[in-house]
Amino acid sequence: MSTVYDCTSSESRETGIAAAVQAVRAGRLVVLPTDTVYGIGCDAFDSHAVGALLAAKGRGREMPVPVLVGSWTTIDGLVLSVPTRTRALVEAFWPGGLSIVVEHAPSLSWDLGYTRGTVMLRMPLHPIALEVLREVGPMGVSSANKSGHRPATSAADAEGQLGDSVAVYLDGGESQFGVASTIVDLTGETPRVLREGAVQLGAIAEVLGMQPDELLPPAS
Repeated sequence: MSTVYDCTSSESRETGIAAAVQAVRAGRLVVLPTDTVYGIGCDAFDSHAVGALLAAKGRGREMPVPVLVGSWTTIDGLVLSVPTRTRALVEAFWPGGLSIVVEHAPSLSWDLGYTRGTVMLRMPLHPIALEVLREVGPMGVSSANKSGHRPATSAADAEGQLGDSVAVYLDGGESQFGVASTIVDLTGETPRVLREGAVQLGAIAEVLGMQPDELLPPAS
């Protein structure tokens, strides 16, 4: 049985966040608002919960789960190294709509799917998401929708798709932007934009001292 909490009310928001934190720590799934679209999330270090998340979405391990963090400094404990260009993007666009793909630290005991040694990280610009993340630590979070369906921009939309597979729904109102994050792959010699979204290519290129077209993968 799922429980929905109206986080637009200060009283039920506090209760809802506490319930979400408890659910994540118990290995269950939660839906929470972010600054892009709603996300379905769990403890990033709980492999059973990550498996449940993939099952809820109807998604295979070949599409690994991204990770949301609650602060800039969290990245230092998750990645193999933080080169200058990675740090520059984090400082320019976090919290916000930029996801980065980096090599994760080999010592980490997590199983997010077939990551091939990489992880997609983001720090969302949303007070509810940040409050949960700062309580529970890094969370595996994917868009709150069935695979192949439109990402949810409201808690009701997410519940309609995911139902009782989720323990707690935090309703923060309609997503402000409803646009997925921009994804930049930083694992190669040249940064590459894998998906254009909430952050414009021009802004990313300016931070990296590149031209926007240099960020796009070569045409196949």
